[in-house]
Amino acid sequence: MTDEMHDVIQHPIDSPFGAKSTATQVLAGIDLSGRLVLMTGGYSGLGLEATKALTAAGAHVVVPARRPEVAAEALAEVPNTEVDELDLGDQASVAAFAERFLSSGRDIHHTIDSAAIMANPYTTVGPGWESQFGTNHLGHFALVNRLWPAIARGRGRVVSVSSSGHRRGGIQWDDIDFTHDYDKWRAYAQAKTANALFARRLDQLAAPQGVRAFSVHPGGILTPLQRHLPKQEMVDMGWIDADGNQLADFKTPEQGAATQVWAATSPLLNGLGGLYLEDCNVAAPAPQESTTVMGGVRSWATDPAEAERLWDLSVERTGVNAF
Repeated sequence: MTDEMHDVIQHPIDSPFGAKSTATQVLAGIDLSGRLVLMTGGYSGLGLEATKALTAAGAHVVVPARRPEVAAEALAEVPNTEVDELDLGDQASVAAFAERFLSSGRDIHHTIDSAAIMANPYTTVGPGWESQFGTNHLGHFALVNRLWPAIARGRGRVVSVSSSGHRRGGIQWDDIDFTHDYDKWRAYAQAKTANALFARRLDQLAAPQGVRAFSVHPGGILTPLQRHLPKQEMVDMGWIDADGNQLADFKTPEQGAATQVWAATSPLLNGLGGLYLEDCNVAAPAPQESTTVMGGVRSWATDPAEAERLWDLSVERTGVNAF
């Protein structure tokens, strides 16, 4: 895909919201009564703040969780929520959850794929899949495809939470599972690129059925997502000081939740899809020569040919394809 084509697709719109907007602010005036939201990761960090804002706007939020007892405790005071068991790194668990949900006969109006692991030591899930790719991408890929009958009936949106970390690199086609020379940040970049490419291809396939898809960068936020990072590494990166005090200009969890909630509900995005969003707007293309991590989207995360290739590989690995 040429840079010109990339720029035409990724073009900021006139949004009244920005980096400091909160999930509650972007939902002001939006009534979600009678709407069902499925949100992975909806009980911790920015996901919890998104759940709170969505339920306050009237939505019912289903939160599948690897640790349902922990999720239930975190959501005990949040009305209109329900918890079920789901381990995104276990394809059998994904299938079992989807079967249970589909048996309820309910429609899904908004899907937010927010759960993730980041920069963890090398581990595998399933039949030897690198865990960040296998959990963050393949788990959500199978989940959305298995739940497609309910999502299609809801005729809403699917939001795939990516990250500016995608800018460290695209899909490593010659060794997706990092069987040689594992780099935790490069593997995270691949998984977050995959999240963006998934939304790109899903939107192309789903739009004829009335469902649109977006990927989002929520912004830099200190949350439990950093649980695998040694304290000294975060000190060295300038995120915190030696006493654990925040140094970088991170968003609050309430601000970090805003873009995914905006992507799922904003009327400003009606008629659009397949876009990478950040700071409650469509992200601009990142300069190809840039080596910084924050800001904009690299072309490899929105390339339709890459998106189709990844979709085909994901079908091959999971054995699931709703289309």
